[in-house]
Amino acid sequence: MKKLKLLPIGVQTFLKMRSNDYVYVDKTEHIYRLVENGGMYFLSRPRRFGKSLTVSTLRELFEGNRLLFKDLWIENKWDWSKASPVIQMSFASMPYKELGLDKALKIKLKEIAAQNDITFKEDSYQQQFEELISGLYQKHGKVVILIDEYDKPIIDYLEKGELSQAKANQKIMKTFYSILKDAELHIRLLFITGVSKFAKVSIFSDLNHLTDLTLHKDFSTLVGYTQAELEANFGPHIKALSIFQDMNRADTLAMMKDWYNGFSWDGKNTLYNPFGTLTFLSEQAFRNTWFSTGTPTFLADLIKEKGVFEFEKRWMSGLSLEKYDLDNLDIIPLMFQTGYLTVKERDVKNGDMLVDYPNREVRDGMYQFLLDDLTRNTYKDSSSIAVKDLSKAFKDNDLDKVKLMIDVLFTDLPAPLPEPKNADKRKEIELSERFFHGVIHLVFKYLGIFIDSEVYSSLGRADSVVTTDTHIYVFEFKYNRSGKAAFEQITKKQYGEKYRMTGKTIVGIGVNFSHITRKINGWVVKNL
Repeated sequence: MKKLKLLPIGVQTFLKMRSNDYVYVDKTEHIYRLVENGGMYFLSRPRRFGKSLTVSTLRELFEGNRLLFKDLWIENKWDWSKASPVIQMSFASMPYKELGLDKALKIKLKEIAAQNDITFKEDSYQQQFEELISGLYQKHGKVVILIDEYDKPIIDYLEKGELSQAKANQKIMKTFYSILKDAELHIRLLFITGVSKFAKVSIFSDLNHLTDLTLHKDFSTLVGYTQAELEANFGPHIKALSIFQDMNRADTLAMMKDWYNGFSWDGKNTLYNPFGTLTFLSEQAFRNTWFSTGTPTFLADLIKEKGVFEFEKRWMSGLSLEKYDLDNLDIIPLMFQTGYLTVKERDVKNGDMLVDYPNREVRDGMYQFLLDDLTRNTYKDSSSIAVKDLSKAFKDNDLDKVKLMIDVLFTDLPAPLPEPKNADKRKEIELSERFFHGVIHLVFKYLGIFIDSEVYSSLGRADSVVTTDTHIYVFEFKYNRSGKAAFEQITKKQYGEKYRMTGKTIVGIGVNFSHITRKINGWVVKNL
């Protein structure tokens, strides 16, 4: 069998990619359309999605290293005689945590200046950046500026107690970039990438001509692999995988698509995350790869703080997905900006977008991540009844067993929820209810049970609806009240009416949890 090309797992430099026998997915046609007329651009994409490789490719392109582009789309389209000086900075490699962001910036600027025989006269990082651009322009002409992971000095400090440092770094970065507006005539191209957009507006507020490519329809596939690119470039690897998995090619591709495809920023073109796809092709096993390599703990903390556990199929306005207030982080925009949610549909008339998990890997990874954090793994092995049997209990219509297993689950939780101190503490009660509701939603979803949470009817919304082949179970959860009150809400609000035409048995289940016993102390079940 012919030796397979190397899979570029973790390779972020175009020079290394093209100088070795790696598979390279040719994105140079997209790059050409982007940069042929210069300009100032911003692109947000999730981690490990090919942003750094794109930055590296741009550097080699503008420095005129034609040999690296041999046989690529752009080779005979680009004017190789017009090389430009390049300032490339990656905040991921700066020692700002050890030295502070201002000192780290100075070190990087002096390093680039020394490489180009430029001596600074001024001491501030802002003035040195200006001097560097001016000096390179005077020596070589218009400058290309490439900034990778611009937001890392902010997103590294989103944990509780660290936001003051995030804000301080945000101010430094705003000052740093403020000189770019007046230096515009000296710049051939400005290309800035990062994971999030929530810092963009305040940091780049002075750059009136910065074009945001994040949701731009013409550049939705600039990074990531399309289905066509996957099949055209990784055919031999897919064949080897099919043989190893004892599957035909069509079934292999279908499973790959279910697990790893689905990222989208225009609601039409879907993409594979490069890192997860390459790791999968290397290991030849379907598992969580991209998700498990860097999901931040602050995300779980924020989810618990907001009491939001369901993210599937939400319509959001374009403006709401770009919120950036560090003092009031909104969980849905943050999930979207960091890649855990993606665009499934776009309403071009009003700009609204339907967001959902991209694929099975991210969806299942998020369920497991949140369950592990909420339960600290205690439910997995210590419970006398395995949680995975919940699915069978529902399918068997064994509601006594469902109740018992939910009791076991919450008894094993590591810490009790706070006791509401008085009737006015509605927010505390609501958060407690959301916690119980959220854990159940995650368990049911992770086990593959069809469940909808906060399902709307004409009179209100049910907490959860579980659907099996024969039954529909409508749940309402209460905290420190009564199962009777929960069930009465189901009937009063007519939560079961929308399912009348399904032909299935509709069952209402009113559930109340006690903070004292940390178990169900109210369970009312009746056919609706």
